Amino acid sequence: MSQARISLPRSIAAHAVLIAYTIIALFPVLVIIVNSFKSRRAIFRSPLSLPTAENFDLVGYAAVMAQGDFLLYFKNSLVVTVVSLFFVLLFGAMAAFALSEYRFRGNTLTGLYLALGIMIPIRLATVAILELMVASGLVNTLTALILVYTAQGLPLAIFILSELMRQVSDDLKNAGRIDGLSEYRIFFRLVLPLVRPGLATVAVFTMIPIWNDVWFPLILAPSEATKTVTLGAQIFIGQFLTNWNAVLAALSLAILPVLALYLVFSRQLIRGITSGAVK
Repeated sequence: MSQARISLPRSIAAHAVLIAYTIIALFPVLVIIVNSFKSRRAIFRSPLSLPTAENFDLVGYAAVMAQGDFLLYFKNSLVVTVVSLFFVLLFGAMAAFALSEYRFRGNTLTGLYLALGIMIPIRLATVAILELMVASGLVNTLTALILVYTAQGLPLAIFILSELMRQVSDDLKNAGRIDGLSEYRIFFRLVLPLVRPGLATVAVFTMIPIWNDVWFPLILAPSEATKTVTLGAQIFIGQFLTNWNAVLAALSLAILPVLALYLVFSRQLIRGITSGAVK
């Protein structure tokens, strides 16, 4: 009874913290969306006010639709983000399962080597990556971006998932082996469902940098056919003049797909956070 009384306030506090965090995190997003429907003068005079009949203006969205192929840019960003997420979660979970389940010489060193990617930014190897992609004939292809983002996301995925998979009961896995399940079925049917909150956490922390990245699309895929939405928005930013209406409109449109992806994984993410808060 006392345990339940203690857990309830903690659960309420955890949900309150999440709500407050959501409000704080969404405030800049709301400011961008609101200002995308205002005239340039209103953006600078009253950036925190809502659009009115006097300052309501869709010139930014008209410029976005008139300049560049933003539907293609959205498609490229969506393909790169979804496919990269799939490979990061699949390969990261498989590597984490191997490191947590099987004991072999060099297990710890292998885990530390994979974790180095968290501490060493992949952008330090930009020149080497560009040379590799040129030699492979993958420049100006979405495949180049998918390979880079998969490599970028794997260290964090392996680090988080390996710790979670060590907490999965060995009795459950051994029971599956006794019943004749292969290692693949144990992995997909028994282990993965138990670490879904961890998968959601990895997905959320991986998809945002991929969608918002400008560096690698600019270096590896700057052609018109392979531009991502964030790179396409740069056409409105000049050295001496910036079309802020178009920039805010492009950013507002770019928020929608990533917000949808976030909502897909948010339920598992919140469940994982709150379940850890009430233990």
